[in-house]
Amino acid sequence: ASGGEIGLVQEGDIISIDIPNSKVNVNVSDEELEARRAKWVCPEPKIKTGYLARYAKMVSSADRGAILE
Repeated sequence: ASGGEIGLVQEGDIISIDIPNSKVNVNVSDEELEARRAKWVCPEPKIKTGYLARYAKMVSSADRGAILE
């Protein structure tokens, strides 16, 4: 949800997984990724009330450790 490459993957994209180097790459040109990033919109949360919604508002993104701030 932070606008990284995983969120920009579309049906039919080829993904390379390099286990020894712990890398996952989308085999799409940089220009195409930038075009997708420009059109990308963060999806609305599915749960809008209750404890889970409160947690979602207070937690950092997964790329930063998903910790409460």
